[in-house]
Amino acid sequence: MGDGILVVDKPVGWTSHDVVGRCRRLLSTRRVGHAGTLDPAATGVLVLGANRGTKFLTHLVAHDKAYAATVRLGVATVTDDAEGEPVGDPVDATGVADDALAAAVAALTGPIQQVPSSVSAIKVDGQRSYARVRGGQDVELPPRPVTVSRFDVLDRRVEGPFLDLDVVVEVSSGTYVRALARDLGRALGVGGHLTALRRTRSGPFTLQEASTLEQVEADPRVEPLAAVARRLFPVREVDEREAANLAHGGFLSATGQDGPVGAFAPDGTLVALVGDTARGAKPLLVLTSAG
Repeated sequence: MGDGILVVDKPVGWTSHDVVGRCRRLLSTRRVGHAGTLDPAATGVLVLGANRGTKFLTHLVAHDKAYAATVRLGVATVTDDAEGEPVGDPVDATGVADDALAAAVAALTGPIQQVPSSVSAIKVDGQRSYARVRGGQDVELPPRPVTVSRFDVLDRRVEGPFLDLDVVVEVSSGTYVRALARDLGRALGVGGHLTALRRTRSGPFTLQEASTLEQVEADPRVEPLAAVARRLFPVREVDEREAANLAHGGFLSATGQDGPVGAFAPDGTLVALVGDTARGAKPLLVLTSAG
């Protein structure tokens, strides 16, 4: 199996590590990694790198993401999702007014300070936050800046005393959708948690191009790194001398671009990803032999 990127539609109940392990077997390589974890209860786009594609993942993690989700108003949980125990007794959320809901959603849209879920994988004094919570500790993580570029309520349904909201969100990397559910419930005074989550996009990678694990087994669609680089980054064509210089870790003149730029040899080979520094364009990742 060659070097490249594989987009998988993660099934419910699987951890991201489970999917990586399965794809290692299906692709017959130990060198498989992912660009952004999905919780076991979540489904959807999981971007994997195979072989040298694993080195690409660093440049994919920071991409924005889109989700379809269901938020239940009327009770909060310890984990901010349906996996956790309820916090307090349920309350009647069926009377939440449209204007109050719209105002609460608007307050959670745009650049915000978000306190991550306490059961996140963020480390606290060297230990994962979720491990501390499961060990009975109270964890309060500091807020951090995130951007919610879209937060739309598509539908609302009454389920007993609860109000279920089908929403679509587009968020910056590092945003916790279950924390949005928690904070929406708090703002409305009724509590809230996430009951369903499906990632529909990670950067430019969408569900339309994602393969199920069964499809990966039948026909792995690993996109070559050169094609991925042309999709994701600005392109700079280099001559043979410049290509050799990059392969040895040398610099080029500045690209004038923010972020990585794909440097391509005359024969179409992806030589390196480069980024501007004070000295010029520095190789961030060399993908060809110095020979």
